[in-house]
Amino acid sequence: MNSSTGQGRDATTACTAFAGTRRLASGPLAEVALAVRGARNSPGADRIVVFSDVTGEVLLDWRGTDEEIRRRLNTTHGGKLVQDAEPVSQQTPQPPRGRGRPKLGVVSREVTLLPKHWEWLAQQPGGTSVTLRTIIDRVLVTESAAAHGRRRKEAGHRFLSALASDLPGFTEALRAVLSLDRAQFLGHTSTWPSDIREHALRITFDEPA
Repeated sequence: MNSSTGQGRDATTACTAFAGTRRLASGPLAEVALAVRGARNSPGADRIVVFSDVTGEVLLDWRGTDEEIRRRLNTTHGGKLVQDAEPVSQQTPQPPRGRGRPKLGVVSREVTLLPKHWEWLAQQPGGTSVTLRTIIDRVLVTESAAAHGRRRKEAGHRFLSALASDLPGFTEALRAVLSLDRAQFLGHTSTWPSDIREHALRITFDEPA
């Protein structure tokens, strides 16, 4: 097993299982685990790996000998197969709201700007507060899009590094993933097993399953 990102692994975690180069099942972790269990006697059962669809990390890894699997478990979980559940903390009292419109979650705080900033704000329609909120919302949207792009690159990189490192054109395909260049990725993976290629397209380039 391997957990490099700290993503939660509850029963609803979206994931995909591969048996070698063949996609075995996709869906919530609970359903995929049952599918894996049912396929334990099928061809490729000794090469089953379950990946997170969100992060691309390996959630479950049955490749190799019993000793190799045991070593991975010990390395990842300190010798524990099931980690102790953390105690539920008591709810922290919420501090009283300051000035503003509490029903809307609006809180009034001091803002310090240079005179030229105040002059510019005074010329904007809607007033100072509306203008500042609009600017911040635009930045948040841009940051969210950038974060989504980074997550897709990282997910594709983890998945391909774990399952496709011995395929022809791997280095070039990985470079295409890191630049989010779909056309280059398709060109370098034309001979790859279709299940690996399609899954990489789904988690990296947001293509439908």
